[in-house]
Amino acid sequence: MPTKLESGETVLFIGDSITDCGRRDAQHAPLGCGYVQMVADMLTIREPQKKVTVVNRGIGGNNIDDLRSRWHDDVFEIEPDWLSVKIGINDLNQTLNSNSDLPAEKFEEIYDSLLAQTVERFPNCQLLLIDPFFMSRDQTEDSYRARVLQVLPGYIDAVHRLSQKYETRLVETHDLFQEQLKHHKLEVFSTEPVHPNSAGHLLMAEAVYNALSI
Repeated sequence: MPTKLESGETVLFIGDSITDCGRRDAQHAPLGCGYVQMVADMLTIREPQKKVTVVNRGIGGNNIDDLRSRWHDDVFEIEPDWLSVKIGINDLNQTLNSNSDLPAEKFEEIYDSLLAQTVERFPNCQLLLIDPFFMSRDQTEDSYRARVLQVLPGYIDAVHRLSQKYETRLVETHDLFQEQLKHHKLEVFSTEPVHPNSAGHLLMAEAVYNALSI
């Protein structure tokens, strides 16, 4: 099924390293080598009649507060017709490690403010939210990965509430990866739970493309 994007429109992807995926390196500029590039390739191959501009503004290590600090330049200045946001796992990890104070409640508050400003400024902009994921099923007592999985639902629920509030499209990546991990080992998708390999990015790209087709 083709996406709802139309010729002449701009779709902007913003987020952390999973969106960035090397897009600031000369070798992979300007879209990176992950799901954003794959979505752009799908648009080229599946919908050649459309001339859509794809922009990547992911930055590795970013949390929701980092997005807030650059939202004007990296979102408002671009004036996107479609905006996809993928954020949350750094907020969780940095909070657990005491490197920042962004529990799920504060994460949701800042995220809500950014979406409210965007909707007010660009009422016709279509929004897509991608929830945070963690590719592990570890339930070992006192394991850090198990702690992440215990805390993560609070951040996922925050994204889902905001998706409902602003009537956005939603990609539930955590559920996608958890379903795959019932059948495959982690190494099929990554060497660690946060950053997908090409198979993981392809899973995300297909989900994003399908969400843009609803």
